[in-house]
Amino acid sequence: MADALASGASVRKDVGVQVPPRPQLSIGKVFIVVQAFTELLESRSLLWNLTLRELRSKYRRSFLGWAWSLLNPLSNMLIYTFVFGVVFGATAPIGKPSGLNVYALYLLCGILPWGFFSQVTNLGMNALLSNASLVRKVAFARETLVISQVIFCFVQWSIEMSLLAVALIIAGSPIIPWLPVTILLMVCLAVYASGFALALSAAAVFFRDLRYLWSILVQVMFFATPIIYTPDRLEGKLPAAIDFILTWNPMAVFILTFRHMLYGGAAPNWGEMLYVVVVSVAVFIAGWAVFARLSRRVAEEL
Repeated sequence: MADALASGASVRKDVGVQVPPRPQLSIGKVFIVVQAFTELLESRSLLWNLTLRELRSKYRRSFLGWAWSLLNPLSNMLIYTFVFGVVFGATAPIGKPSGLNVYALYLLCGILPWGFFSQVTNLGMNALLSNASLVRKVAFARETLVISQVIFCFVQWSIEMSLLAVALIIAGSPIIPWLPVTILLMVCLAVYASGFALALSAAAVFFRDLRYLWSILVQVMFFATPIIYTPDRLEGKLPAAIDFILTWNPMAVFILTFRHMLYGGAAPNWGEMLYVVVVSVAVFIAGWAVFARLSRRVAEEL
């Protein structure tokens, strides 16, 4: 028995049965994610059904249906265009080589990716809390609750980006050669946002105030990211350290790359593309590792 305890096993005193030690998750984050990914593949039918449920029920019995998904970014675009474009006189840079100089389209190229990130993190953060009864009663890969929200948001975002691409083509932006790269960038942003959503969903179970704190952080991040203004407006106005952080903020690089291809109609900066790919994968692995570690006690907390 002493040997068993030394090896990490426990002994049930009531029946005298040796219980095997719990597996230790010290192999590394990558291996934790691989194991969780295997469990997710085994639950792919559940993931499919959860995603369909979200797609079918989101705008059920509403008069405009899926048109509501377009009204939010359009309303933000109109508000920001009036406040910053009309009241404060902000102008969009001239796209190269597209020659576009339309502040509303410039805004949409930033608002839509940011809106997707914000929606994924907010819906993903509440995925476990809003399905507490299911998590407590049924054993399944709980990641499916978060990933289904990501897929739902991605479908909605794809519709918005498709309409934006059509508007840009009509306006004269030569974006057609860069549409495949744009799709790749969209997938990278989905992977990046998924990492945040996974970590936030598990952490919110133990720290309920996180939902309110995150809404403040998202608002701060929005104005710290060059969405409603151009990056050159901050040149020479901030300390070097803060300027470096804001410049290489992944969301800033994402949005600038989207604008470079869509609004400007030019080839992306391949160094920045490599940067967002590496960051997206790293954040995804880290977020899923956090989820895997915390999810073992989620049912108890719920």
